[in-house]
Amino acid sequence: MISRKHYLSQIEPFVDSDLIKVITGIRRCGKSVILKQLAQGILDRTDNVVLLEFENKRTRALLPDADHVIRYVDEHRTKDKCFVFLDEVQEIENWPDICQTLRLENCSVFISGSNSKLLSSEFTDALSGRYVSFRIHPFVWKEMQEYAAELNRPVSIMDYLIWGGFPKRLEFEGDAMIRYLEDIDETIIYKDIIRRFKIRKESLFRAVADCVLRSNGRIVSYNSIYKAVKQKEKCSEHTIMKYVEYLEKAYATELVKQYSVKSKQELQFHKKCYDGDVALNSIRCPNNRYDIDHNLENIVYLELLYRGYNTKVYDNAGKEIDFIASKSGKEYLIQVAHSVIDEKAYQREFSAFNGLDNSRQKILITNDDMDYSTSTVRHIRLKEFLESDDL
Repeated sequence: MISRKHYLSQIEPFVDSDLIKVITGIRRCGKSVILKQLAQGILDRTDNVVLLEFENKRTRALLPDADHVIRYVDEHRTKDKCFVFLDEVQEIENWPDICQTLRLENCSVFISGSNSKLLSSEFTDALSGRYVSFRIHPFVWKEMQEYAAELNRPVSIMDYLIWGGFPKRLEFEGDAMIRYLEDIDETIIYKDIIRRFKIRKESLFRAVADCVLRSNGRIVSYNSIYKAVKQKEKCSEHTIMKYVEYLEKAYATELVKQYSVKSKQELQFHKKCYDGDVALNSIRCPNNRYDIDHNLENIVYLELLYRGYNTKVYDNAGKEIDFIASKSGKEYLIQVAHSVIDEKAYQREFSAFNGLDNSRQKILITNDDMDYSTSTVRHIRLKEFLESDDL
């Protein structure tokens, strides 16, 4: 497995800190690998390291609660600073007590988990700010290329636009890869959501999940999802709202707010939906009719997050610009399309910038080979964008 230096470099300054290092992200995005890579780096200077993986049934059976875990660490450490890694720690009862106790006993604690329960109000209240969190995503394109080279298996951008960046899927081909991705999806939907939140209306929740995960790159509201689902399942808009929030907690989807240039404020009720990985859309597409256009926009969104940009959808007096991305005091207006070779597509994408001054750089990202840059809009080819370090 490749070294995920992008994330390791963010975490390493906190290795010796008494702050609890919280590593979260969607299932199978590589959190466990990052924990092991951090642990291996520490083992180069000390063997006072304890690594426990609670997704393993044997580990959970041996250490079923906080008291057992704390006792185990005490028995396997020295008096010097101990580095404790707890993978999928939310599987253990009263796990916040483990973090608090070990932190106070000269331990540098690292924990991982697949849903935002790790950043719940109970946890943050208990720690009183004594934590630092890191969000991990599936592979971006450059990481995909690196791992594919390690496996000696070629990967194309089109393959990435359809099947996304879950790392281990590169180890499989054809039907085996699709089955692996479907198993990830089922684990997220069933284990991380239906079982955790004790959802009784399972068929309704699955209908909501299918609707949301196939809506990536689109403006949605709780009401629009309700209207789409109620034709098949009886439900209330309040229930829809809860179910969408559960999908967000499991990092399956994210709802991005709109910023209106007209009202100069965020629009609360209509948001744009993006999947945690585009594979969650593609496995729901019948007859290989993959949603390349919206997946491409989703990929750009995830790449911007990876690079540390704060992103919102920009409403330019009724014309939508896909992103206003900001970082380090700089803002960019970004429009994304699969192609603008067609005249109607060209006019649609470029007209979204009409009426805006040049105080922010305007960028168009497409999968076209031809350069469509103008005096006011910079065109970036998708491949160049994915292989660059920044905007």
